[in-house]
Amino acid sequence: MDSLPRTMWTLFEPIHGVTYFTPQARAAFEAANLRGYWRGYFAGRAAPLGPVDAAPVTALFFGFAPAMVTRALPDVWSRATPAEALAARLAGARASLSPLFDGAGPVDEAADLLRAAAEAVPTAGRALAAANAALPWPDDALGVLWQAATILREHRGDGHVAALLVAGLDGAEAGVWRAAIDQRRDYLQPARGWTDEEWTAAAGRLRDRGWLDESGAATKVALAARAEIEDSTDRLAAAPWAALGEARTARLREVLHPLAVRARAALPEETPIGLPALPAMTP
Repeated sequence: MDSLPRTMWTLFEPIHGVTYFTPQARAAFEAANLRGYWRGYFAGRAAPLGPVDAAPVTALFFGFAPAMVTRALPDVWSRATPAEALAARLAGARASLSPLFDGAGPVDEAADLLRAAAEAVPTAGRALAAANAALPWPDDALGVLWQAATILREHRGDGHVAALLVAGLDGAEAGVWRAAIDQRRDYLQPARGWTDEEWTAAAGRLRDRGWLDESGAATKVALAARAEIEDSTDRLAAAPWAALGEARTARLREVLHPLAVRARAALPEETPIGLPALPAMTP
């Protein structure tokens, strides 16, 4: 599963990820009247779509229980407008990344290259990527870098959801399957809002398909499916790097790596995203 699109994902995902996990990001959402972690999360991530109700967000975010999304939406729009949520998430990202990146490397160059990749994403059939790509660009390098990372991660995420659907998984099944491979149920289940009954039912469906054994462990079939799904996700995420070209992508990897190291260090060791380790840089 080691591929260029996956390697680049490990480098830009931590830069986007500060939005969910740093105290500065949380404070920015709270200042916008989005108190409570999940209000900030759902409002900030859904804001590019406009003041949407729970149904499209449940569909697009995919892995969350509908009841969890419904608790947040549309209530968050009575607390902050989408424009206010967008401003808060960008302010939180800037406040998070600015001290982390002090002296870390050429942020301006990284921002220019990552923006070029983000502007090349194909958005047909990818609602979250399209909504973020349609936003105006910030006027500072740090904001551009974060927004480019956001477009690219939602582009990859849209493709990953498509791969999960082709594999025949629903949101609950995807969570149970991941928990059987490289996550913990007691962490992932509450983070996605599934009840014990919903989780158990999804596990039963996966056992019937031969993806889980009687103990709940992932079978060889499930592990093979994971490799196929990740390969499909990588193929669907390849276009920006083909457009950027080999030389500029290699340079972006070089200048982005020290920034990704610092951003990753600010994130919790365990996240629902399941980020792999950053790639080593050879001299």
